[in-house]
Amino acid sequence: MTADVQTFPALQAAEIEALAREWYHKLDVHAPMVELLPMLADEGLEMVFPEATVYGYAGFEGWYQTVIRIFFDEKHTVKVVEPQIDGQTAKVKVIVHWEASAWKSPGATSDRYAMDADQSWEVARNAAGAVVVTRYVVNGMTYDEGSKHL
Repeated sequence: MTADVQTFPALQAAEIEALAREWYHKLDVHAPMVELLPMLADEGLEMVFPEATVYGYAGFEGWYQTVIRIFFDEKHTVKVVEPQIDGQTAKVKVIVHWEASAWKSPGATSDRYAMDADQSWEVARNAAGAVVVTRYVVNGMTYDEGSKHL
């Protein structure tokens, strides 16, 4: 006897874009981990940030808990989400404009960051059929005039 294997439809551009927009909204509001983890692959996750490469939920949590204690007044504006879909997986070009402030003690003022982040994502359906990020790479940043640099 064979187990029933559930099949899911091919990924759609609209659901990939919805994932990106929801992801950045949750980053803006510093959502709790319980809201972010379901958007990430539970196995094989790799995330490449300018300051670190992290793996799995534990790696992401360490990175996230650090950055939400550094940056505030965050605003991500999705500019580009261009998926190349191959059935249940996709490679996605993402460009997001990111603005944030950071304060370092004992400074009298905070620093303001503003830039476009060029990213490459890989997404897939998980076992429940939800679209999740499996690989997330920040390729580079183009800073706005007057922005502090990371």
